[in-house]
Amino acid sequence: MHVAGFRSSAVRASKLGLEAMAKKVDLSKARVLIRLDLNVPLDKKDGTTITDDTRLRAVVPTMKFLKEQNASVVVATHVGRPKGEPDPKYSVDPIVKKFSELLGTPVTKVDDCIGDKVKEATSKMAQGDVVLLENVRFHKGETKNHADFAEALAKDTGATCYVNDAFGTAHRAHASTEGVTKYL
Repeated sequence: MHVAGFRSSAVRASKLGLEAMAKKVDLSKARVLIRLDLNVPLDKKDGTTITDDTRLRAVVPTMKFLKEQNASVVVATHVGRPKGEPDPKYSVDPIVKKFSELLGTPVTKVDDCIGDKVKEATSKMAQGDVVLLENVRFHKGETKNHADFAEALAKDTGATCYVNDAFGTAHRAHASTEGVTKYL
């Protein structure tokens, strides 16, 4: 089995999909909701130091492509398994600084992934801005793929299109990977 060739083909196919979308949609006028797998390991002692940034680095090409297209990008992700309720040890807070460094642009973090805080932050976005939503698994509706949560995720972000670049979670029928697509 030639794993390197398979991986290369998968990466190439996903990139072509994004480029094809860019030919059909003027991304400079779009707000893209992107599901990323930023579930990075954190130091067990302090709970805030990223011990392996591979998943962050893996999404940089996709994020840079969207930035080159002047898209406004809203990032949905998860950290750990918080069981459907907020838990500070599973917050995306530790990701913001490193993600900003890797992207070479400021990343604005919102303290929820649906609701008024999200509406306010995303309504102020300019072309090329990046907003990182709080852990989608802080809501029970995420892993249960509740329609009301998926709809709120789409509508509250003001997204006009969706990209799933979360290979590690793409097989799950969760609200941020499957349900949200029904509302965009």
